[in-house]
Amino acid sequence: MLKALGRPTPALGPAPFLPGVAGYASRAFQPLTSLVEGVAGAFRTPEARYATHIPLNTLQKGAVGLFSLLGAFNDPRRGDLVAAAGETTGLLPLQAMRERMLRTESGRQILQDKPKITNASVAHAWDMPPHTFGAAYAQFMGDRNFQADERPPVRWVGGGLGGAGARLDCVEGGLRGLGWARFVDDPELAYIVERARQVHDFWHVLFNCHTNAFGEVALKAVEFVQTGMPMTGLAVLAGEWRLKPEDRRQLNSIYLPWALRAGTRAADLMCIYYEKHLHEDLEEVRQRWRINPAPESPQNDPSRSRGNPVAPRAPPPPPAHHHQQQQKAQEGGGAQQPGGTDHQVGFA
Repeated sequence: MLKALGRPTPALGPAPFLPGVAGYASRAFQPLTSLVEGVAGAFRTPEARYATHIPLNTLQKGAVGLFSLLGAFNDPRRGDLVAAAGETTGLLPLQAMRERMLRTESGRQILQDKPKITNASVAHAWDMPPHTFGAAYAQFMGDRNFQADERPPVRWVGGGLGGAGARLDCVEGGLRGLGWARFVDDPELAYIVERARQVHDFWHVLFNCHTNAFGEVALKAVEFVQTGMPMTGLAVLAGEWRLKPEDRRQLNSIYLPWALRAGTRAADLMCIYYEKHLHEDLEEVRQRWRINPAPESPQNDPSRSRGNPVAPRAPPPPPAHHHQQQQKAQEGGGAQQPGGTDHQVGFA
């Protein structure tokens, strides 16, 4: 009829409701698409992003975290399991630690410099006056025959986790890589993990905690308050479970309340550039950083090494002039007593 009247016939377009239906259908499939992508991502293994990185997909990381947690709870002395559990379960606390470090000048400087605590970097502590933080650290390390770099980094070689021919190779020699991150994908967060482990001995000195099981559990409680890392809390529970009943009562009645107060009151321990303060007076840095040392007791007496006499101070091996001093002392008849202690609860 329109054609008969000489008017153009209007073009037939899509019905007005069709775009709405198409948009609804697209939105309806979005959850399914996200689910498929998430499942695919769980099987996708990321690329290695630093020398010691062992890349895992989501399922692998969950399995490592679960079995590491069970193994670490069964034996808190297994530092490898404690470290693996800490790295696979601590993503959110690590991100929070980074945010806090970025808000302070010293924290930003640490993340920029990425200093490493090694024998060479702390060798000058053995030459410092007795009242200094550095001298107290040297005394602590020497009494126990600890070395700052006794945990060398390792590199994963050959295929995926558990693949044929896969192995761990040391990057800088040694046997273990417990001080170096392996399962954290973000390189900066991996450094924060390493930093927390490397400054652990500084915390022993500042908080006056023994390295026996009792002292380690008390210090781990401080770390849990400070960092929120799940593995530190589990280390407290696992370590407490293995204490003698009288030691457990002492821990619960005195040391855990102390840890809550000390961890809450102290400055952010991850934001302190400890290496720049080794020459300062120990009590002054404790006051400045609001450090409340642990109460002394037979269970927590840092002057004793598992009940053995305190060994003479022994510098870390690498610096050559210290080697020469040690050789001269031995030639003069000054025999050293071996340190009789080690960390009883692994690092998170």
